[in-house]
Amino acid sequence: MMLLNASATVTICHSKTKDLGKVTREADILVAAIGRPAFVTADMVKPGAVLIDVGISRVTDEAEMKSYFGDDPARAETFAKRGGVVIGDIHPAAFAVSGAYTPVPGGVGALTIAMLMHNTVLAAKLRRGIPATPAKAKV
Repeated sequence: MMLLNASATVTICHSKTKDLGKVTREADILVAAIGRPAFVTADMVKPGAVLIDVGISRVTDEAEMKSYFGDDPARAETFAKRGGVVIGDIHPAAFAVSGAYTPVPGGVGALTIAMLMHNTVLAAKLRRGIPATPAKAKV
């Protein structure tokens, strides 16, 4: 909605969108929130596009993990320690094509949690009749 309000052209797709790759290759900003690990591949991304990965999945199969991350020692260590790794909806190989991206883990999750806490406090205030005044910025 924020992009629409800023006069951006927004296209919404899903996993069954006809020729999804053709649509995604036209996007300057691609937001993936489909819930499938590494669903968006490098060939689906316009070079230089900004990738915002909202999805999060846990991969517990070592062969599947290696298909996404190759022989990445950090991921292999995490897998060995925890019995799995976390991956988003965008395949890691797509990041090389992008101009910028949000990683999983470490991307939009922190903002999601912050907004959830903000909205929880706001709802609690409103329920108790406390004015929901915006926070004042300290300069």
